[in-house]
Amino acid sequence: MKEPKSDRWIAVTLSVLLHGGVVALLVYGWWSFRERSTPLHTLALDATVVDSKALSGSASRPAPAPAPTPPPSPTPPPPPAAPDSDAQRAAAQQAEAEKRAAEEKHLAEEKRVAEERRQAEEKAAQQQREEVEKKAQEEAERKAEEAKRKEQQRLAEAKRLAEEKRKAEEARQQAEEEADLKKSLAEEEHLMAARSGGAMASWLQQITARITRAWNKPPTARPGIDCMLYVTQVPGGEVVNVRLGACNGDQAVRESIEAAAYRASPLPPPPDPALFDRNLAIHFNPSD
Repeated sequence: MKEPKSDRWIAVTLSVLLHGGVVALLVYGWWSFRERSTPLHTLALDATVVDSKALSGSASRPAPAPAPTPPPSPTPPPPPAAPDSDAQRAAAQQAEAEKRAAEEKHLAEEKRVAEERRQAEEKAAQQQREEVEKKAQEEAERKAEEAKRKEQQRLAEAKRLAEEKRKAEEARQQAEEEADLKKSLAEEEHLMAARSGGAMASWLQQITARITRAWNKPPTARPGIDCMLYVTQVPGGEVVNVRLGACNGDQAVRESIEAAAYRASPLPPPPDPALFDRNLAIHFNPSD
């Protein structure tokens, strides 16, 4: 584990203070020993006793020059005071604590600034994301609105085309119905004209004559046979059904007339195709 920087500085400071104290103690001890080993210097005084006469006689003589005073010996500097290790340690600890507090404050300030920067960057990024999302949402709404508008236009166009197609189909059907009606009216008029002109009666006479030729008269038949014969034919004249209505003949006569109608198939075609009728009512009344 890496040692914290503050603990390393504390250790270095305490080591320097300890070595300084040891050096100071050594210097102080050396100086004290030197002071004790140096002898004290004593001043020797030479005195001469004279009486007053000699003193008065000598008063007229000049006084001799005093002897020069030897210079005092240099006073050594006081030894450095022994460091107060506890006070220095306390001061070092206080300095280290202040330094640590300053570093912690600096780190806290850097952390605060970094946190504010991070929050500002996150806020800016969040705003940017919100703007991007807002633009994306607006773009999506615009596209949805555009798609909705186009869909409405498509539906309106499809409805218009369907309405036009319906009207065209109705017009076509109406035209066909009118054409069919006109055709039917024309055919009916033509048929009425053909029937009123005797063509229908002539065709029925041909059919009656053909059935009469195909009739095998039974022995029980008496003169004056008068029967209504209902014949069903298909295009081409083929007889598919025969039914006998009112008839004055016996059973043998009736059966012979029905058989004659089947033997007469195919029936002769009408002179005008408009006269064709599937169901014919023939008055069978042979002359003999």
